[in-house]
Amino acid sequence: MRKIPTLYLRDFNARPAHVTTEPNPECAWVLAGEGIATRKWDGTCTMRDEAGAWWARREVKQGKTPPPHFVTVVTDDETGRTVGWEPMEQASFAKYHAEALAYGGTDRPGTYELLGPRINGNPDGFMVHILMFHGWAPLDERVDLEAAPRDYEGLRVWLASRPYEGIVFHHDDGRMAKIKRKDFPA
Repeated sequence: MRKIPTLYLRDFNARPAHVTTEPNPECAWVLAGEGIATRKWDGTCTMRDEAGAWWARREVKQGKTPPPHFVTVVTDDETGRTVGWEPMEQASFAKYHAEALAYGGTDRPGTYELLGPRINGNPDGFMVHILMFHGWAPLDERVDLEAAPRDYEGLRVWLASRPYEGIVFHHDDGRMAKIKRKDFPA
């Protein structure tokens, strides 16, 4: 799990920080029309590994001690935060993850978004805790996302008119890029 780059470069001097109109060179493939747009859900990332163990995504601030059994993936040079995985059973939301597992559909290895009433203020309005496989969305949303513009102003307006947190673009070769509604300046 590598932090997904944002489609446009950020202005970290702005308060709050937001994207600029300058494309992120790492994400030029999106602006060239490559990749598939999927919905970015507003929950918390979890992973089922090949052995069937569950992990919770965790960020550790610079200078802080990681939790026990933490698996480091990458440290962000800009923020100094280390991103990695901690065993699900020690995560603060393990109870809600257990509730979501009761609904099934989670037997395939990969990453999932934990969503529900007690996660991130539940902006998507779920009545129960669920695990949403990353890249999946209902058919009507997939059709809507296929029509998403790929230019700065078009994306800003398009996202402002939708209930989605943002978009994650997936390239066939595994690259990803993201943009969130709140990334744009007010």
